[in-house]
Amino acid sequence: MDRRTLLKLSGLSLVGATAGCLEGEDEGTATATTTEESGGGGGEETTTTTEESGGSGESYTIGMVDSLTGSLAPYGERNTRGRELALAAINEAGIGSEGASLRISVEDDESTNQGGVNGAQKLVNQDGVPLLIGSVGSGVSIAIHDSVTNDAGVVQISQNSTSPELTSRPNLLRMSPSGAAKGQALANLVNDDGHDTVAVTWINNDYGTGLSDVFAETFESDLGGTVAYNEPHDQGQSSYSGILTEMASTDASAWVFITYANEYTVMVNEGFDQGYNTAVDYYGAESTVADSIIENTPAGSMDGMKGITESAPQDQENYQNFVSAFEENYDATPTVWSAYAYDAVTVAALAIEAADEFSGEALASVVRDVTRPEGEEVFNFEEAAAVLRDGGSPSDINYQGVSGPVDLDENGDPPGYYQIYSVQDHEYVFGDYITS
Repeated sequence: MDRRTLLKLSGLSLVGATAGCLEGEDEGTATATTTEESGGGGGEETTTTTEESGGSGESYTIGMVDSLTGSLAPYGERNTRGRELALAAINEAGIGSEGASLRISVEDDESTNQGGVNGAQKLVNQDGVPLLIGSVGSGVSIAIHDSVTNDAGVVQISQNSTSPELTSRPNLLRMSPSGAAKGQALANLVNDDGHDTVAVTWINNDYGTGLSDVFAETFESDLGGTVAYNEPHDQGQSSYSGILTEMASTDASAWVFITYANEYTVMVNEGFDQGYNTAVDYYGAESTVADSIIENTPAGSMDGMKGITESAPQDQENYQNFVSAFEENYDATPTVWSAYAYDAVTVAALAIEAADEFSGEALASVVRDVTRPEGEEVFNFEEAAAVLRDGGSPSDINYQGVSGPVDLDENGDPPGYYQIYSVQDHEYVFGDYITS
């Protein structure tokens, strides 16, 4: 964001600013949001645009499948704010010479594969969107790609999915990096802390499978350790005491949790009741970082836990501008996941700006080019659009996201920034950076 856009954003009251709640519409805001019963996944459809657009009243509508309910809802909530900030900046500048606005029709995937497919089918088959952003869960994103978008020729950009499995689907683009490097980094972190035997439990979906496979392979084959327990757990269970009992029956000195916030909260509470938290060291990945976990577990229940999470380059100016605008509007500090959502919307808008027509085929032909390092570095939508409107081609710009360089490769993957975190005094503390 340049200073003018930042000041503009700072003056907006976009949506409700209560931390930890799903944002809704406030009276008198600069965001027009309508909600109606969806014909798709059984959730709600929300169409969002900004009222202040520079132009003709024309608009482009794209789709988004996000996790508004279910296990992944804490992450979907974070996406909402990033999406709204991006829309405000894009619609302040307007798309094309006529200054058209961008609209996003949002469907709830209910944190399930089938919910995601239902929502995507509604957006693609009924609404006819040529580009779809979604989703949070890797399994949900893959199901949408395999069942809906790939055969329909619709561009799909996941805002948050990290499973290495997405790399095998080059038409499934994403803003967050592959979890392969994260799994390797997590294995090295556990090993460096002196653990040679670990127990791992992972959520039984593409996210859990992909990350646990990389972790186990690195820990055993590369580092010479032993994975004494390596079993899945199902999503949405009220108790995981059986899993914890099995982990405790091993001689593992470290337990690795590859799961989601709701599931991990249950495990932490049950582990605290049994005293496991003082007998072994806990480790996790990005999905064990959520305010809801801290809020719903007792103090001391996971102090000393460590893990690896995605991060943004915090010394980068446009990320700092993003943080300033976010804090001004929401009275909260953003996570990198909000930044990924912001970048997903911005890249989509740049593809619309650069394409010859508003179709899946035309958008697919330019969406990678606007992010590639061969072009001129641009740091916001307005700056990039100015280059394109001055006769530049898609390959003449290199969008530098607020989450870091996007640089989508032939597999649709960006490079990644990671950070080591720990839990101290029942709060998350973030430390050293790792780059892929």
